[in-house]
Amino acid sequence: DNAYRGEQLMLVDVTTGEYAGKQLQVYNYVAPIYGVPLKVGSGVTLQISVYDNGDLRATVFEYNREPIMILVVVLFLVVTVLVGGKTGAKSLIGLLVTLACLFWILLPLLMKGAPTLLTVFLVCAYAAAVCFVLLGGVSRKTACALLGTILGMGIALLFGLLAQTLAKVDGLRNSEVEPLLQLRQDGVPLGLKGLLVGGIVISTLGAVMDVAMSISSALSEVHAVNPTLNRRQLFRSGMNIGRDMVGTMTNTLILAVVGGAFITIIYLTSLRPSLNQLMSTTYFSLEVLQAIASSIGVILAVPLTVLIGMLLYGKRHAKAAKKA
Repeated sequence: DNAYRGEQLMLVDVTTGEYAGKQLQVYNYVAPIYGVPLKVGSGVTLQISVYDNGDLRATVFEYNREPIMILVVVLFLVVTVLVGGKTGAKSLIGLLVTLACLFWILLPLLMKGAPTLLTVFLVCAYAAAVCFVLLGGVSRKTACALLGTILGMGIALLFGLLAQTLAKVDGLRNSEVEPLLQLRQDGVPLGLKGLLVGGIVISTLGAVMDVAMSISSALSEVHAVNPTLNRRQLFRSGMNIGRDMVGTMTNTLILAVVGGAFITIIYLTSLRPSLNQLMSTTYFSLEVLQAIASSIGVILAVPLTVLIGMLLYGKRHAKAAKKA
């Protein structure tokens, strides 16, 4: 594919870090699967090694992608606010809260030995509650969406545990766990077996929140337009809305998994395995398990959220009718 191969010898001006202001001679090794071909004026990040005699040796680590990454993030923020207005701005705050919960609460707790699945579930439920309150305040619509989200995540967790047991796979069979095994040997009390299902819960969170809030909001509008609808009618309306959402959401989840593993899928296809061999591999089993468990959590969140909304809005209508 016209990729470069070879090496470059360059003079590099170091602009940041401990050795800022120095000019170093740098070798840049380039091949199709590693290294980056450079031109005069290219911004790069360096890996600098110091020898016992004080000599420095620098190699090119990667392009300096910080400016473009900042630009991409800024464009995302601007587009979200321009299109979503105040609601878009609130959703960004909710996203920041979710990321803070994952990186500043969940990960430190797991590193300290907290039970993996319980900690993941509680932190995700807390993040969902904060996001829903930011978007809709404290209301029946928010309560309906939150309860539907929690139930959907719970179902994904339980199905993940069941499928993991039946398929005889767990997080320890994942190749990405190998560095974490070193952490365990270094004394970090990280629970590894729950990471597979914990990842399913986290990957399910966004889609379940989307489905639950959409249905809750729709039921709220249906009830506001026609407060005389009984519980059965509300349930029927909610399910009609939910079925349309399931048709597209399932494709979204499965295709997200396929897209994320696209290169690996091409490689596996090139090996021409039999269907039995393919389905028996740990990698394929893990990917299918994650995708199906997440999809089931999202799908079953639909009737559960509709049922909760029916009960919440139906009770109010029944009380109003009794007073009349």
